Amino acid sequence: MPKFRQMHKTFIVEGDKMAKEWLKHPHLIEQILALPTWLEQNKSLIKNLTDGQIITPVFEDELKSISQLKTPNQVLVVAKMRVLPEAILLKKKAIILDDLQDPGNMGSILRIADWFGIEKVISSEKSVDFYNPKVVQAAMGAHLRVQFLSTDLKQFLKKQNLPIYASTLDGQPIKKIKTEPHHLLLIGNEGAGVSPELLEMAQQKITITGDGNAESLNAAVSCGILCALLDQ
Repeated sequence: MPKFRQMHKTFIVEGDKMAKEWLKHPHLIEQILALPTWLEQNKSLIKNLTDGQIITPVFEDELKSISQLKTPNQVLVVAKMRVLPEAILLKKKAIILDDLQDPGNMGSILRIADWFGIEKVISSEKSVDFYNPKVVQAAMGAHLRVQFLSTDLKQFLKKQNLPIYASTLDGQPIKKIKTEPHHLLLIGNEGAGVSPELLEMAQQKITITGDGNAESLNAAVSCGILCALLDQ
C-alpha cells in the first residue's frame, strides 16, 4: 500500500535481474527474501551486504504469498527510497507528469528518462505512485538512477525558471519550433491531457505530427518521441 511505502520509505523490487541491479548498490537495500537455491547461486553478490541488511531464506509458497507478481521469481528486495527535496530548483531538463494514471505508462516514462539521461521526473499528487509494483517492474531499474517527486505541480512550476513545453494534440509541430536544451516537458493525463491551469503556464504547446489515422499516441510513446526530438 502507498501509505505504508511512504511511512517506511521502502518499496519492493522483484525478480532475478532487478535484484542483481540493486545488489550493485547495497546501501539502497533494506532486506532480501529469496529461495535458498537463489542465495546459494548468488553468494558472491550478497557477500557485500552489511550486518544491518537482513537476508531471509523463504520457501516458494511464502514468496508467492508476499509477491506482487503472478509468477514469483526467486527473489524479492525491500529497497530504500531516494528522496528528492520539495524545494528543488530544476536546472536541467526534466519530465513533468500531470495526473498520469497508468502504471505501465509511468514505468515506461521512467525508463525513457533513464535512457535519455534525464535525472528528474516530477508528478502531480494524483498521479500513480512512483513505487507501485507495476511501475517498478516497467521501469527496469530506473529507480536507481532517476529521482522522483510527487507534489502540487502548479505551486512547484511557479518556482521554476526553465521553459515548459506541454504535449498537446493542438500544439505546434515539434520539428518546426526552436527549443531550449534545458526545459521541462509536460505530459498530461491519458484521457484528459494537460490540465488547463498548467497549460496556461507553458511557454509552448507542442505536438507530434503523423501521416496515419490513429487518433493519438499513448503518454509513454509520446514522451519517448518528444524526448528524442528535443534532444537533437
